[in-house]
Amino acid sequence: VQLQASGGGLVQPGGSLRLSCAASGGRFKINTMGWYRQAPGNERELVARSTPGDVIDYSESVKGRFTISRDSAKNTVFLQMKSLKPEDTAVYICSANADILERDKRWYRHNYWGQGTQVTVSS
Repeated sequence: VQLQASGGGLVQPGGSLRLSCAASGGRFKINTMGWYRQAPGNERELVARSTPGDVIDYSESVKGRFTISRDSAKNTVFLQMKSLKPEDTAVYICSANADILERDKRWYRHNYWGQGTQVTVSS
């Protein structure tokens, strides 16, 4: 499974951005999809994730400002970010937990990571 993220960029404080991440490749079934971020010198942290059944978790630092949503038919997850702050600056990394049908005709569960997209919040 490949995860292709897009939508990052430079935005002023208080602005908005929308990230997208699409999963593709092989025969698979997506379970959880979400977003992490990593700023220079910091550890990777969870931003938001959407589990089967639409159970959603947010980091406390983004609650009320960020919204995660999914288009299950297109295996795509979105992150709408509003009221952005300089401390939101980071590489945002898409993640997915998926069951994939492998050559032995069995389903295996794996975690996948996208390549990351830079979000910079600065005036």
